[in-house]
Amino acid sequence: MGLQKSINEETVGDLPLLKPICVEPSVTVREAIQMMRDRKLGCVIVKDENRKPQGMMSERHLIKLLPNGQAFLDDPVEKHMSELWASVGESESIAMVIHKMQYHGIRFLCVVDDQGKVVGQTGQKGVMRYIAEHFPHQVKVQMMESKLYMDQREGA
Repeated sequence: MGLQKSINEETVGDLPLLKPICVEPSVTVREAIQMMRDRKLGCVIVKDENRKPQGMMSERHLIKLLPNGQAFLDDPVEKHMSELWASVGESESIAMVIHKMQYHGIRFLCVVDDQGKVVGQTGQKGVMRYIAEHFPHQVKVQMMESKLYMDQREGA
């Protein structure tokens, strides 16, 4: 099966999903930042008591807040979370993940089950990891050296 066909037919469940950082709306921005640093993830998902996503706060939000000083650090995340975020169902296609990231201009997606509850997180890295693992011959990896790596000599 080719790459195009695979991303149209394979589902989000076939992607390497990350365990998301889910927080209550009342968690402070400072606490959310610490969780992101500890887990090395670029966003937190703000959820309600039923594990349904309400919003998201990412590194991009934090960068926009920095010029205002540090006062925002003790605010609850609900004050600064984005309500313009996207989620994707486990049974949707990988192509839908790519479409939603492009359409919304985002790097992270919340993965939800049939009841709309958070079950995972994916995004650019998940899609790239899927492509690299399933189609290694189509992905050209550059050797880490001081000079460029070439398969064949150039010239006559």
